[in-house]
Amino acid sequence: MTTQQKIAELTKIAEEIKVFKGLDIAKMATNAVPGEGNPDTDIMFIGEGPGQREDLTGRPFVGQAGKLLEKTLSETLGLTRDQVFITNIVKFRPPDNRDPLDSEIEACRDWLDQQIGIISPKVIVTLGRFSMAKFIPGVTISRVHGQSRFVDFQGQRYMVFPMYHPAAALRAGDMMQHFIADFKKLNDLLHPTPVAHSPVPSVASIASQNQLGLF
Repeated sequence: MTTQQKIAELTKIAEEIKVFKGLDIAKMATNAVPGEGNPDTDIMFIGEGPGQREDLTGRPFVGQAGKLLEKTLSETLGLTRDQVFITNIVKFRPPDNRDPLDSEIEACRDWLDQQIGIISPKVIVTLGRFSMAKFIPGVTISRVHGQSRFVDFQGQRYMVFPMYHPAAALRAGDMMQHFIADFKKLNDLLHPTPVAHSPVPSVASIASQNQLGLF
């Protein structure tokens, strides 16, 4: 699929989300928040649901949690938000930022699945326990955060990298440390450092060192 085809398909999905009124949270939303970013990216970030700021703007992760995500993304991976794709499990703000309901996650599932299939990222970074549970059910985020694993999904194999949600990192100092440390692990995963091998010394250099040692 070409970049233009991806953009067209993602735009079509976004328009479907914007006119959808089949959930109470969709009816109450100021704006739907389909997601945004680079359709050709290798990295896709999936959060839980829009907050107040996101609801007002129609864009994902633009509040304080978004600022932390952008800052850490820049400082550890050297990327801007425009170079990745960011979206959520649910596309409308739950009232009072409560946890998304199973019925809400299910109603938004097809849109997210389509977005994943179109973008086909190399790595899916889940932010928070709800997006993690989509790919890695039956575990706690405190146990598996920062640990990559391959997951078969929709007939393809993706590397999934679970992380704490940046909003949780803002609330607790220890989670902030984990959040930053996990981002560094992600960077190492994406940009592995080659093992340094000492060059084999030449006969001439050995002879030269031996001569210097005589004085």
